[in-house]
Amino acid sequence: MIETARLAGFFTAHGIWCVSEGETLVPLIGYLHADGEYGMDRLMYDDYAEGVRAGQDALADGDPSWIGAVLVADGYVHLDQGKTDALIVEAVQYGPYRQSVQLAVPYRTADDPRGFAVHKPKFMNADCDDPEFDALAEAFFVGTTSHTEAHEVWEAHLDESV
Repeated sequence: MIETARLAGFFTAHGIWCVSEGETLVPLIGYLHADGEYGMDRLMYDDYAEGVRAGQDALADGDPSWIGAVLVADGYVHLDQGKTDALIVEAVQYGPYRQSVQLAVPYRTADDPRGFAVHKPKFMNADCDDPEFDALAEAFFVGTTSHTEAHEVWEAHLDESV
């Protein structure tokens, strides 16, 4: 699950980079091949929810060439502060048995008077045998730093108060 957590970090950082300028993220699915190469598809549909459903179906079906895949979509999460914009991330590792993890990365939009901000990821609905969630979190952050341009945006706008 470590490789898939890195994959999730990479594509979540890409998503943060996209929303940092005020746009809604087109749902994207990123995937890892056995040779270590990443691939990505944007799920452009007339209806946003239809794009997300297509991504969820792709995760559920998988692809024989994928070791892991991640769906990143724009949405909301409910926190103590109320309904908050967030990237919703679903990651699946394929193999003899599937493992998955879901997390949200809350953010403050660019049109907020305080400006754009990225908040701490919130791990949710983890379904994996690896009890070492610290290792998964570390791998996720290694993935975010591997997307150099996006990581610069993330770090420049990090607000860990949420």
